[in-house]
Amino acid sequence: MAPTPGTPGIVSFVGAGPGDPDLLTLRAVRAIEAAEVVVHDRLVPAAILALAGPGARLVDAGKEGFGPSVPQAEIDAMLVAFARSGARVVRLKSGDPGVFGRLEEEIEALEAAGIPWEIVPGITSAAAAAAIGQSLTRRGRNSGVHLVTGHDAKGFADHDWRALARPGEVAAIYMGKRAARYIAGRLLMHGALPETPVSVVENASRPDERVLATTLGALPEALEAAGLTGPAVILLGLAPRRAGAELHLPEPVVAWEAFL
Repeated sequence: MAPTPGTPGIVSFVGAGPGDPDLLTLRAVRAIEAAEVVVHDRLVPAAILALAGPGARLVDAGKEGFGPSVPQAEIDAMLVAFARSGARVVRLKSGDPGVFGRLEEEIEALEAAGIPWEIVPGITSAAAAAAIGQSLTRRGRNSGVHLVTGHDAKGFADHDWRALARPGEVAAIYMGKRAARYIAGRLLMHGALPETPVSVVENASRPDERVLATTLGALPEALEAAGLTGPAVILLGLAPRRAGAELHLPEPVVAWEAFL
C-alpha cells in the first residue's frame, strides 16, 4: 500500500541486533518487511536490509565516531518528512535502539511534529560476551555490568573511572576502538591493574566475527596491531574461556580465536 500524502504515517524504532539476521525478533522482521521507508545506520548489514520489501526505499543515515556523519538534525527532519507523507517508516538501528542510539532525540522530534512512534527492542552489542563464552555477571564477582561509550557528541566520554577500575568490575564499552588509549590510560590512572583481562569482539554474531584477547595494559597496542576495521565492542574484565589461560602469563599475550 502506497503512502497517502496528508495522512501521518508511523515511525518504528527497530533494533537490528549485533548483525546476524537470525537474532532479530519476529516483530522486528515483520516491521522491516512492512516498511515503505527504512532509515538505517551504517552498521546494519546487507543481509538485514534485504528483508525490506522490493518497493521499500532504503536511506543510509550512518554515523561514524570521529568521522563523517549525517547530522542528527537532518535525520530528525527526514523521519518527520517521511512520516508526514503517510509512509510506514522503520528507523533501523544496530543493536538496541535505546542503548547509545540517540533514541530520545529522534522521539522528541517526532513528538514535536505530532508523529506516532513505537519501539521494537533488539539485542544490544554487550551480548558479544556470548562470543567469548562468558556471562556479563557472575555471583561473587560482579553484581552489575557497566554499559559505557567511548565517545559522545563532545569527544571522548568521561565516566566514573574509579568505579570502573575496581577489581572484578565488568564493562561493555561501545564505540571504544579509537578511544582505547584514552580509556586504558584513565582506568590505569585510577587503579586498574594492567593485567586486567580485556576481550574485543569485532563483527559480533557475523560470519567474519573475530575475538581479540589481551589485557588492559596492552590494549592500545593490541588494537593497533590487529587493525580491526569492523564494528567492535570492548569487554573489560572478561577473557575468552579458550584464551583465558594465556592472559595470566608474565608478559601480555594477544591471541586470536574464532568463535563461530
